[in-house]
Amino acid sequence: MTKEIMEESQGNQPGRDKIIIKTSIIGILANVFLAAFKAVIGLTSNSIAIVMDAVNNISDAASSVITIVGTRLAGKDPDRKHPFGYGRIEYLSAMVISLLVLYAGITAFIESVKKIIHPDQPDYSTVSLIIVAVAVLVKIVLGRYVKGVGVRVNSDSLINSGEDATLDSVISASTLLAAAIYLLFHVSLEAWLGAIIAIVIIKSGIEMLGETLSKILGEKADAQLARDIKETVISHPQISGAYDLILHNYGPDAFNGSVHIEIPDTLSADEIDPLIRQVTMDVYRKHNVILTAIGIYSVNTRDQEAAGIREHVRKILSENPYILQMHGFYIDRDARTMRLDVVVSFDAEDRRAVLKEVCRKIQEAYPDYKLQIALDTEF
Repeated sequence: MTKEIMEESQGNQPGRDKIIIKTSIIGILANVFLAAFKAVIGLTSNSIAIVMDAVNNISDAASSVITIVGTRLAGKDPDRKHPFGYGRIEYLSAMVISLLVLYAGITAFIESVKKIIHPDQPDYSTVSLIIVAVAVLVKIVLGRYVKGVGVRVNSDSLINSGEDATLDSVISASTLLAAAIYLLFHVSLEAWLGAIIAIVIIKSGIEMLGETLSKILGEKADAQLARDIKETVISHPQISGAYDLILHNYGPDAFNGSVHIEIPDTLSADEIDPLIRQVTMDVYRKHNVILTAIGIYSVNTRDQEAAGIREHVRKILSENPYILQMHGFYIDRDARTMRLDVVVSFDAEDRRAVLKEVCRKIQEAYPDYKLQIALDTEF
């Protein structure tokens, strides 16, 4: 069943890829057009700020090319070497874009410092300023469009490109301000403005890089998505609880995961099997998440005393502020064993010490039982 789901999942990818590539091509054409005009204006008017702005447009065009290449590679079908597909390449392309932005910022800063040390007087023309003003409007529209599409299709590369385009509009607007100050007061702020612009670009590049690296390392699952998946799982009447949900991200909107479910200890294997298959299909259809594994916690239903012990143990655990949850509780009266999982908060200075303390209290309350308590994490 998992194989069938994965094949069905791949069928949703081409439409998203076409949107990303189309948006990137628009970005390339717009940035090349703007870069050419700004380069001519910057060189003829001896404006370092406009020249640096043109260089930034070239880096934006390169970013869009990288987005296209990354999207193409990420859309490759799973194979023997990479059975979960190539979706994470999109994160790598987003990282390369952030490095390009960072490089452009550092280069611009170096050139601006040179101009501060050895200043030149700019020579603006009315035509050049009009073209820069038009470039501001184009970048605002382009930035909003690209970022909007990126959010809609969940593409970090497009979101980064859109944010960078919006930042470019601010940069272009600041060059206009510097030109106005020079024309009105004959004070050249070109080099200083170039340095400030460069610092803003560097900051933006560092932030983009940090966000992308965080996703590559693996972030906590979106809380709302986790809640929605659990709601879907426990909507089945035989399931009393869903725990230990783990989601592995293999690219934007490409999640594989696992979950534990609590079911009555009276269910047989031929009843559990279709239940698990149905849960897997429901989660995929509603949330586009493939559950590659569903573990089972059995719940005492034939032993009334076990229910009382369960609530007493829960009360003992609730006295510790670092215990977030207890699940997987089961008592085997014949073997005199008690097993459960305890979720300990990351706020605890020593999570294992917390577990050891609650184990001691439970053991004191039930000395005749052998405890099997697992330290769990709220992923």
